[in-house]
Amino acid sequence: MSEGSTVLKLLAFPISIFTICLGVNTILGGHITPGGGFQGGAMIAGGVILSLFVYGYDRIPVDFSHNFVSAVESFGALAYIGLGLVGLIFAGSFLYNIGFDAYNLVPNLVQTIFHYPDVTNAGIIPYLNIVVGLKVMVGLSAIAIAFYQFKSFEEEGDEE
Repeated sequence: MSEGSTVLKLLAFPISIFTICLGVNTILGGHITPGGGFQGGAMIAGGVILSLFVYGYDRIPVDFSHNFVSAVESFGALAYIGLGLVGLIFAGSFLYNIGFDAYNLVPNLVQTIFHYPDVTNAGIIPYLNIVVGLKVMVGLSAIAIAFYQFKSFEEEGDEE
């Protein structure tokens, strides 16, 4: 791959960190503001992709190895399914909002686990935003990493 400019390399990492922090803020505030898991995950992936294309896969400041991507993707999927099954078990419907029990179907002991003392209590919605954000972040970043590696592989083949 071609070498980038020094100015670009100096500015890309702080801009990536700012974009990642903005994405985390969007995920964590998604139950009371516009945005949420998908939008925040896409912002975080944008920061990772910026670092990827400026520094290259070998020197990227964020470690996105295959094991890391696989672990985060699996955790996001299992947590999403787990939250859905808790609603199915205790209320009879998949992804029932057991933290904000509108129909009084969930036992108080289970409801207190996902209910937090806040005026903006949204039950399991913030947790769903977090796991969806993880899945989107890892999915979009993995696609960009795959394209980057395909491009690197193609350039190596052209040099021979």
